[in-house]
Amino acid sequence: MNFGEILLLLCLVVSGAAQAAQAAPVILVFGDSLSAGYGLETSQAWPSLLQQRLNHNKQNWRVVNASISGETSAGGLARLPAGLAQQKPAIVILELGANDGLRGLSLTAMQHNLDAMILLIQHAGARVLLVGIHLPPNYGMAYTEKFLRTYETLAQQRHVALLPSLLNGIETKRELFQADGFHPIASAQNQVLDNVWKSLQPLLTARRS
Repeated sequence: MNFGEILLLLCLVVSGAAQAAQAAPVILVFGDSLSAGYGLETSQAWPSLLQQRLNHNKQNWRVVNASISGETSAGGLARLPAGLAQQKPAIVILELGANDGLRGLSLTAMQHNLDAMILLIQHAGARVLLVGIHLPPNYGMAYTEKFLRTYETLAQQRHVALLPSLLNGIETKRELFQADGFHPIASAQNQVLDNVWKSLQPLLTARRS
């Protein structure tokens, strides 16, 4: 095989790999700092670990993390149309609302924003995994319970998959959080991914079938 033939073969391999990557359906992670990997290296955050697990399982998906630290439901709603148009996802993991709750913003407005985002995602032909979180108890029982019910209500009304709490199983383990007491450390990200994985699996299976 001469140099020209080797070069052609390499070009074909690279082209084939690029086409395969392009053909992989997209999982769009659309959240706040809990998904953006606040305080961590990008490779340590659970969305990156999700891509690694999919690759290890030989599941042909491409994870795109469009999460932004500090994002509210209103901010998410404003930028979602562009994200859907650009990425054309098959699945959207919608993890927003925590900053609304922590700032004591209107839960009615939060529900409206999340509902509008779900409808936009569904209209774009993608499936939704709605992800909630438990607020700290110091926000008062009435507020925290209403906050949780917002996710449950939307999931029922719009018939979407629900993960009630992203941080399930680690919420009471202070040693698994950064100094701010809210963002999980790197060693806790696998547990976070396990929570997401359980709820995501049926959507991946539905796509294959």
